[in-house]
Amino acid sequence: MTHIAVIGAGVTGVTTAYELSRLGFEVTVFDRQRYAAMESSFANGAQLSASNAETWTQWGTVLKGLKWMLRRDAPLLVNPKPEWRKLKWMAAFLGQIPNYRANTIETVRLALKAREALFETAEREGIDFNLEKRGILHFYSTEADFAHAKKVDLMLAEGGLERRQLAGHELRQIEPALAGDFIGGFFTPSDSTGDVHDFTMGLARACEKAGVTFRFETTVTDARRDGGGLRFTTRTGEIHRFDGVVICAGVSSPEFAKSLGDEVNIYPVKGYSITIPLDDEQSRAAAPWVSLLDDRAKIVASRLGEGRLRIAGTAEFNGYNRDIRADRIAPLTKWTEAYFPGVSTEHVKPWAGLRPMMPSMLPRVGAGKVKGVFFNTGHGHLGWTLSSATARIVAEAVAGAYPKTN
Repeated sequence: MTHIAVIGAGVTGVTTAYELSRLGFEVTVFDRQRYAAMESSFANGAQLSASNAETWTQWGTVLKGLKWMLRRDAPLLVNPKPEWRKLKWMAAFLGQIPNYRANTIETVRLALKAREALFETAEREGIDFNLEKRGILHFYSTEADFAHAKKVDLMLAEGGLERRQLAGHELRQIEPALAGDFIGGFFTPSDSTGDVHDFTMGLARACEKAGVTFRFETTVTDARRDGGGLRFTTRTGEIHRFDGVVICAGVSSPEFAKSLGDEVNIYPVKGYSITIPLDDEQSRAAAPWVSLLDDRAKIVASRLGEGRLRIAGTAEFNGYNRDIRADRIAPLTKWTEAYFPGVSTEHVKPWAGLRPMMPSMLPRVGAGKVKGVFFNTGHGHLGWTLSSATARIVAEAVAGAYPKTN
């Protein structure tokens, strides 16, 4: 049986392992953490959002980044300190601006495929992850933002996504808990939310039952070609050999790619979230059930069952720094208090994670330059939204390279 290694046990790595196993491969997953989904897949915005497929590769994003550079609470914050990897990434990002429309449409199509695959997988394996199929509501407070949203909606529609345009007074018909005055919005009833950590942990258990081996608390320090296959050395000196590998290592993917004779231009873009326990009846009643996205603030809200509300957002270009900064968490808390004043924010739980972002905003999926090396990485802020589709794509690519797995 062909033996494939997967580097990384986040949502992309575990879904990849699952799809490879279903195709008959022997699979071993390596991760430096003790459990699956402990980094970028731990506490994200919880949205499965085809409606958030617009890529950032436009001049408006660049101008906002420059404008906000000195604002510590800015939705998009760029550390001005020169750094070669960041400069290289940003140069490539600028080069992708002409592809803004095409990449946005492609992301929508990929998200719709992923949605169908994820629901199939969750039902097949009986995974409980606080799934809410109540849709996602985008709302706008200015005419300029709403006008841009209408242009984006045309691209999303071309990609196959159906949405409803709403006047400002119609938003509370969708989500009565939302406070404030709005110009308008868009509602995507087919989008949904859920807990990515619970989903990934549940899928990891299903993988183990199917025979997938997980090597947690195992750091791979060296990866290279070895004869007809691949050899991996761990920090403890163990040597493992495989027929092929799929790199799903998030922001660590460039190092693995380099050691295997390839290149992946990923930059770590930090995102923050707070999880608010809805401990009292007033908070539970005042919290939304429909998921929301504030495009101006770049903040999302998602209900996780009766007892939790997840607020997430912002983007920070600050290297591999994983610090949870109070001045970046505060806007999330203030946003909650502004739009859902009845929700208690006394006991918020902060989190920060590094999104693996490609300059095109599209993930790197498929075969690499070196025989036996494949990639499923660089999903940025849409890792969970896209992962079930990209896992199937890369698993099929592996199957094409190794047609006889038994």
